[in-house]
Amino acid sequence: MERRPALLVLDLINEIVHPDGKYAADGYCEQVARRGVLERAATAIARARTAGVPVIYVVVGFSPGYADWPASSELFVSARDGDRVVLGTWGTQVHDALKPAGDEPVVEKRRISPFFATHLDVLLRNLGVNTLLLTGVTTELVVLSTARDGHDRDYRVEVLEDATATDSQETHDAALKVIARTATVSTVEQALPT
Repeated sequence: MERRPALLVLDLINEIVHPDGKYAADGYCEQVARRGVLERAATAIARARTAGVPVIYVVVGFSPGYADWPASSELFVSARDGDRVVLGTWGTQVHDALKPAGDEPVVEKRRISPFFATHLDVLLRNLGVNTLLLTGVTTELVVLSTARDGHDRDYRVEVLEDATATDSQETHDAALKVIARTATVSTVEQALPT
């Protein structure tokens, strides 16, 4: 089967990966910087654009007032308590180093998986995509969820390990072991060679 990829840029938003973001102190920003994730994601985006590979951005966030916030989620409690990840604010904008081009879609999600209650699957199918190339944060949450959900929707999935991160190297490595059960773990260079 011919490989028809799309590059997914997952939650590389200011609130999580910018030094002034409200999650910066939680270790994400430090790991993203240490691992060179923004630079590698930018390389992946540039190579995808050159090769005619669709680039799709995914951002997590909630409406002002948090009407769509999952009250039972232990994970998202800090969002509401800290007035974080409100859609339409600086915090939920893609980091300046990775800004979407005018015609590149930005999918807003309100849960971990970008497939849950969004139009991502329809968008991918309309584009004729059969392979997902994943970049972003966090490895054990959105990257893992996207890999599994993509697998179950019959996509081939490649996680660009050097363009992903979480709050610690240990958690990142553990997540990649789980991801490797249903996806290929590769690099920007392997997935999008020059």
